[in-house]
Amino acid sequence: MTATAPSSPRAGFARWRVPLGFVAAALVLWLARPTPASLRVGLPLALLGQALRFWAAGHLEKSREVTTSGPYRFTRHPLYLGSSMMGAGLAIAASHWLVAVLIAAYLLVTLWTAIRTEEAYLRATFGDAYDRYAGGGLPTAARRFTLERALRNKEYRAPIGLLLVSVFLVWRSL
Repeated sequence: MTATAPSSPRAGFARWRVPLGFVAAALVLWLARPTPASLRVGLPLALLGQALRFWAAGHLEKSREVTTSGPYRFTRHPLYLGSSMMGAGLAIAASHWLVAVLIAAYLLVTLWTAIRTEEAYLRATFGDAYDRYAGGGLPTAARRFTLERALRNKEYRAPIGLLLVSVFLVWRSL
């Protein structure tokens, strides 16, 4: 559920999202000036974003269907909403205006591109079913969250990254 034709400029950019994220993360960590107060506000928000991502990943059947259960009942892109919450929380925790600008710019560009690419793929793959879902007309599924599904969707990577960044920010605040 992640790409259009390889020749698409958006698909090409989507492949650079993760490497660009590592470069942005290194710069963010270098600039970070966390305080105990900024950590108390920012890290819980980032954790809530991670929880939303995990919940979504435990419902998602990538490339097999238009998922309508769990958080997909409320938003078409709960993984990206969770990532945005994580980014906002980490920007607050880092307590530096340039970090906030970098995170916001990265998220705006990469998530906008990812959403456009993903929606094009979903429309091409699922046609009217995706359009009905996007318009609010597809009934929601009664599927339950499973840890196995979340792990199959590789959602273990984001919590590990959040944990490492959080430990670094706490250490940096000492």
